[in-house]
Amino acid sequence: MSRHTLALIVLFAVAALAGCARQRAEAPPPVEVTRVVTTVVEVTAPPPAAAPARPKEMVICMAQEPASIYIYGEAMLTARAIRHALYTNYITNLAYDYQADGLEKIPSLADGDAVIETVQVGAGDIVRRADDTVGPLAVGDAVVDAGGATVAFTGAPVSVGQMVVDFTMKPTVWSDGRPVSAADSVYSFNVASQPETTAPKYTIERTAAYEATGELSVRWTGLPGFTDSTYFLNFWQPLPEHLWGQFSAAELMQADESNRLPVGDGPFRILQWTPGESIRLTRNEHYYRADEGLPYLDRVTIRFIPDTNQLLAQLLNGQCDIGTQDGLNADAVPLLLEAEASGLLIPYFQTGTTYQQIAFNVNPYGDYAETRYDWFEDARVRQAMMLCTDRQRMIDDILYGRSEVIHTYVPTVHPLYPGEDITQWAYDPAAGNTLLDEAGYGQRGADGIRLDPSGARFAPALGTTAGNALRLQVSQIFRENMAACGIDVALTYLPPSAFFAAGPEGALFGRRYDLGLFAWLTGVRPPCDLYMGSRVPGPVGEVFEATGAPYTGWGGDNLNQTGWANAAYDAACQTALGTLPGTPEYAAAHMEAQRLFAQELPVLPLFLGLKVSATQPDVLNFSLDPTQNSELYNLYEIDLTR
Repeated sequence: MSRHTLALIVLFAVAALAGCARQRAEAPPPVEVTRVVTTVVEVTAPPPAAAPARPKEMVICMAQEPASIYIYGEAMLTARAIRHALYTNYITNLAYDYQADGLEKIPSLADGDAVIETVQVGAGDIVRRADDTVGPLAVGDAVVDAGGATVAFTGAPVSVGQMVVDFTMKPTVWSDGRPVSAADSVYSFNVASQPETTAPKYTIERTAAYEATGELSVRWTGLPGFTDSTYFLNFWQPLPEHLWGQFSAAELMQADESNRLPVGDGPFRILQWTPGESIRLTRNEHYYRADEGLPYLDRVTIRFIPDTNQLLAQLLNGQCDIGTQDGLNADAVPLLLEAEASGLLIPYFQTGTTYQQIAFNVNPYGDYAETRYDWFEDARVRQAMMLCTDRQRMIDDILYGRSEVIHTYVPTVHPLYPGEDITQWAYDPAAGNTLLDEAGYGQRGADGIRLDPSGARFAPALGTTAGNALRLQVSQIFRENMAACGIDVALTYLPPSAFFAAGPEGALFGRRYDLGLFAWLTGVRPPCDLYMGSRVPGPVGEVFEATGAPYTGWGGDNLNQTGWANAAYDAACQTALGTLPGTPEYAAAHMEAQRLFAQELPVLPLFLGLKVSATQPDVLNFSLDPTQNSELYNLYEIDLTR
């Protein structure tokens, strides 16, 4: 829908509501009827009974209905949002940090509820090796010893570090009245460990033990040699073993008891799920914070309205109290601002954890490397293209100025952002043209397009996903920007399934592209590993010439589709990943990796994604947070003034 149409909708709604108000204001006064009283009787009336308090009911409107709300089922945003209503948040993720909620505290090495013990390992012991693989220790394997040095195992026992972390839960209660126990968390870990459960296995595979140490306490023990930088997150959300223990892990992936009508320990419980329509929730009278008056709401209805226009219309006419970010986007900004000016809605805008980028294929793979000159191997070309890219215009034209230009893979508000000590490329096409001349692209053809050092036209193709309105606009602005610097960019749009397909067939991850426009995720830990040379996808066993090391495969964690490899960057990132948060080394290594990234530019970092939500004016305690994905994380304290 066009912005003009959106504006018409809000103006129509404003006019309609104003018309109703005028009708009410202009209605004639009531007629007073005179009655003749023949007898006067004085009666002492009893005081009026206090009217029962009306239950507080809220309607939340979403666009996407999840197929499942099982915690090891769908990962889609709306499923996570609904789970916030049904389960206690044991750990929250606000403002690029972590906070204890259903836990008594976040464990830390400083406080002693996390420790690194020294243990001896020998042949056959299951360990985490220095290359991050897991298995029985054998002669010749490299391990990181207790002093932090990488050593080869010779057969003699070797001392390594082993992490032990203790978690203490608050006394939460299942909505059927049964107390939640530490055993329920261990049960959840065991379910997640099963191959039939679609839960991430990285940390599980590096876990030596996860056990209850008391009614409300659990202990995680890592494999010898595994130093986990996010050790304080290794707590598994409890699941009701007394209800679900009858099911196998495979059955839980399908059962209604886990997917559609789960019993949780959160502020609400499900009354009814009407597919294609709504989910009705009511207050969980056993919620562990009930004595604080929480949740404030008595009932919540989550309605599914897949059409954005309908969702906006129902927000405007008061049928929805909250419209969530999955149903609203930057196209709705003018309408929401108009509605705010008219007192109809309160819009919320927040940059999130996604960022748009244009990746350079620095090292194409296979026969694709023979189709063109290696334009992007020279960092000066990448830098020049950055100078030629008007990122602020993209933000202003597409996101109405509500986002920010980024210079690396974290935003400027991130606690590990290096500040002014980082290269920031301003929009300067004159400087970009000069740098391209210096890099050997000074000759132009009759059409004004630059010629590369081989004499061919500098005409790369930019590929992205079809059907994405934001990327369509970004690609068009980028093409226009590059033309002003003598670069002829062709635009190609592929179905997401083809664009993101694994190598060697996939365009992006098969390294068979020139430029690629897509989004990556950032977070509390800066994702420097996305650009490491060891994460370049390629066939197992074949040597990657840029590093001299063999590829480890096309899929998995091998996400550096740029083919860029920089030894100094890799060393800084590896130090950051292998160092624990809170230490000077951890911060210094992450900042150094970002400085190298911003100078070398394996990708053009563009801008942060935008979260958009809206509420009625009488909704209280609602907020959007950059790192907590769902805006319903605090549904227990969202309230209404009516």
